[in-house]
Amino acid sequence: MSGKKIRACVLGASGYTGAEMLRLLVGHSGIDVVSSTANSLAGKRLTDVYPHLSSYQAVELVTAEDVDWTDIDLAISCLPHGTSQDLVETLPDHVRVVDLSADYRLRDAALYETVYGRAHLSPERTRNAVYGLTELAREQVKTADLVACPGCYPTATLLCLLPISQTDLIDPASIIIDAKSGVSGAGRSLKEGNLFCEAAEGLHPYAIGAHRHAPEIEQEVSGRIGENVFVTFTPHLVPMTRGELVTIYVQMADGISAEQLHSVLSDAYESEAFVRVRPFGSLPPDTRHTRGTNRCEISVHADRKPGQAVIIGAIDNLIKGSAGQALQNINLMFGFPETEGLSGLQPLFP
Repeated sequence: MSGKKIRACVLGASGYTGAEMLRLLVGHSGIDVVSSTANSLAGKRLTDVYPHLSSYQAVELVTAEDVDWTDIDLAISCLPHGTSQDLVETLPDHVRVVDLSADYRLRDAALYETVYGRAHLSPERTRNAVYGLTELAREQVKTADLVACPGCYPTATLLCLLPISQTDLIDPASIIIDAKSGVSGAGRSLKEGNLFCEAAEGLHPYAIGAHRHAPEIEQEVSGRIGENVFVTFTPHLVPMTRGELVTIYVQMADGISAEQLHSVLSDAYESEAFVRVRPFGSLPPDTRHTRGTNRCEISVHADRKPGQAVIIGAIDNLIKGSAGQALQNINLMFGFPETEGLSGLQPLFP
């Protein structure tokens, strides 16, 4: 990159992903955040909403309509599903977009309408958007004008599954995903189920058999295998602020061992900065091992059930599952080192 800094606007800065995006960008040497939007809080200083973001003392939140896009290079959309496409579709052509909502993740606009309950404004654009699972889409991301960042559950799941998604390794019909996430995964808006007395001191499943991230996982696994795949996916809400853990069960193809699946995953991520496959037989990851980082920790285990393997993946849902992965993609799009602004993040433990 030249010495000229990229000028960015963060859309939806008042939500958890928007705040996390701004926190990460403070340490980035090549990006200036020149505008941050939050329509319902327009006119407030960003530090009035998030006092911990003290580096943004001078930033005043504005409405999206008040942004002058003339000299802005990048829009980072942290807006809710449905709302994001309404704004993204109005942006000038010169503005490259990284979208953290679900609005461009599903290539089939009809499927998007079924899952999210509204018609897509641009079926062609969602069909052609780059699905930004960085480690497995690096070359496409580099030249993209629109990157759709994966959801948090799909990020953890697909990093574990995609390298082994071959019919000579696993039975695609056997995939079962038991997923657990902290409460921040539900966003910052007021919901009864997220109140302290509702979420604390208990654990419960939700959206059983109907979670909107399942079609996203199926889209990517099906694309890798070359046939339609349906997965069993059950998410659970855990009374913690952040963190995500997926336990995935797969039936292996005849003659395949859990050690071989481990070898495939280890080879796939051997040179990756943010994905680590633990030695076979080691302890599984814990959400505390990735909390506050852009890392994904993976382990592979042989099940006592013959022919079945268990794969565990852990991430921080707000970083690797959202803002951190988005920053990886931004770095690739604009020619920065992929680790810029992310490499110094160490786990918050205990």
